[in-house]
Amino acid sequence: MANIVLGIDPGSRNTGVAVLKKSGNKYEMIYCDVIRVGKIEKHTDRLVSIYNDISQLIERFSPDACAVETPLYGKDPLALLKLGRAQASAMLAAMNNGISIDEYYPKMVKKSITGNGNANKDQVAYMLDKVLALNGAKFPPDATDALAVAWCHMMRDNQPHKEVLTSSKKQHQNNSKSGWEQFVAENPDRTR
Repeated sequence: MANIVLGIDPGSRNTGVAVLKKSGNKYEMIYCDVIRVGKIEKHTDRLVSIYNDISQLIERFSPDACAVETPLYGKDPLALLKLGRAQASAMLAAMNNGISIDEYYPKMVKKSITGNGNANKDQVAYMLDKVLALNGAKFPPDATDALAVAWCHMMRDNQPHKEVLTSSKKQHQNNSKSGWEQFVAENPDRTR
């Protein structure tokens, strides 16, 4: 079980990062911020900056584990590609520093903190404030999302059968069928 978790909400312009510490039965947010790379012109330079900043956080806080929110879909394929690259840059920083990584869907993260996988960002922030005794402290949404990802990992890490994304679990979070099976079931007239 991890006692210090680095939570990451990847983004190609803003990457939320948070460090959550467990001591006994108490949880404490020890860092919560955003890596801002939007002003860097070249996308590849942004990726290097994300990698370097995550590596520095790992060196500073020595987390036992890294929890990353995984993107599901996007309207713009290029934006989704850039987001995936930012996620890979953050994950590579953790892997190169010997930190284990677990990925979580946004609905899993929201459900772990609010009990509702469809909760909005304000509800997530409110519950984090209550369970971590943040005394109303306000953080940018990306940072709050990263803190929620770290919380999700802590909660899943304490369960005997934690639900995380693995290469063997390739189903969409809301469907018991794969994407193609779901498409066929919903569009029988288009598959004949």
